[in-house]
Amino acid sequence: MKKLLFLGLALLSINVSIAQDTYEYQIVTVVESIVPNGLGRSRMITANETRDYKEFTSTRTGEDDKRNKSDRGDIRVKGFDETKLLNFFNLGGIRFQNIAANDALVMSKINTMASEGWELAFVNSGVEGYAGKGDKNGIYITRYTFKRKK
Repeated sequence: MKKLLFLGLALLSINVSIAQDTYEYQIVTVVESIVPNGLGRSRMITANETRDYKEFTSTRTGEDDKRNKSDRGDIRVKGFDETKLLNFFNLGGIRFQNIAANDALVMSKINTMASEGWELAFVNSGVEGYAGKGDKNGIYITRYTFKRKK
């Protein structure tokens, strides 16, 4: 019975300590151009400034339907790391060496963040590709969300 009580208290203590963990998050965004002929721009971006979303949020209701008038200049982040990446396409078409080079740079960033105590928590990606005649734009975007205990 004493062992069971001890085990129960130990589990309770683990649950309490887990519930008290707080994390900070960092997002790394990779934008890779899929524009034909190598005309696009590809970059890895990490913000070095923070913003409080509450400063730029309004709540709209049926009674109060005023538009959010936040100044875009106040939202814009000017302090960020920008790593140049290579485009997926060049004049000859898809360039596999460019993809491998981008992978090496992204892997380097992930490994550096891991060595700094960041854990990769989520990866989200999307693509905007060819949408018909005359559309020569396209990007492949991946957001890596990292977390670490505060």
